[in-house]
Amino acid sequence: MKAVLHHDIGSGIRRLVSAVDLSVVEIVVVGATDEEALRRELSDAEVLLHVLTPVGAATMDIGPRLRLIQKIGVGVDTIDIEAAKARGIAVCNMPGTNTQAVVEMTLALLFACLRRIVPIDAETRAGRGWPIDSRFIEGVGEVSGKTVGLVGYGAVSQRLTPVLQALGARVVASTRRAAETPVEVLPLEELLRQAEIVSLHVPLTPETKGLLDAGRIGLMKSGAILVNTARGPLVEEAALVAALKSGHIAAAGLDVFPQEPPAPDSELLKLPNVVATPHLAWLTEGTWQRSLEVVVEQCRRLAAGGELLHRVA
Repeated sequence: MKAVLHHDIGSGIRRLVSAVDLSVVEIVVVGATDEEALRRELSDAEVLLHVLTPVGAATMDIGPRLRLIQKIGVGVDTIDIEAAKARGIAVCNMPGTNTQAVVEMTLALLFACLRRIVPIDAETRAGRGWPIDSRFIEGVGEVSGKTVGLVGYGAVSQRLTPVLQALGARVVASTRRAAETPVEVLPLEELLRQAEIVSLHVPLTPETKGLLDAGRIGLMKSGAILVNTARGPLVEEAALVAALKSGHIAAAGLDVFPQEPPAPDSELLKLPNVVATPHLAWLTEGTWQRSLEVVVEQCRRLAAGGELLHRVA
């Protein structure tokens, strides 16, 4: 069985890919922007391993033998589900494979914002670290004693909770699954009023797009920190920029953006109180190892006509 991995990967991940059991699946790697190679390799492939490059009807039509679009990760908002259904192509995701990686990146962004690591690093490298200008350390804080609001309470939030509590934080959540949640559950608006740190962990759907608009951002505590490792369009960009410029939001740690990659003149990327990473919270060698194990199992099931894991459509 042939699978096409449509993503740019380095030598370390290529070694993991090359170690996959060839008796089950042959994985061909195609760069994210190599359209010619994608057309060539997808023409006889049964599986498309999807990371971030959107998959629409036109891409599916390149692969007349496609039987499965396998998301490497969880969010399937970049896949045209209806087009896949119309062509009889299964769509599956991989809940849990990247949970640890996203948890750790969420914490990294949170700490970078709290301790102003990025600007202080730049000052130190420029020889201005001793003594540091007081404006770089005003507002520097700790997790201990703060209320952290987790918007959504899936696998990432569940794993974050004991870590944050061990650091001395009060953890609250906004979720529709209140009965299953071991922390205090608040309506979103009340969570925003109470939390000094807000971290987003919900999928992008028509209902969650623009979840944090100007009105809800206005409810946040003055000087709050926002962390987003979920999806960029959950937050209205113009409202976030305005809140960061005014200081209403002290800092934002963003792994995701409304437009990816952001435009070169992105207002968000010009702000000194934004810590930005290019949608790689999920990206670790451990995530790839776990993901490739799922790929092999899915291909075994596909070949045997068995039930696929975590089928979305």
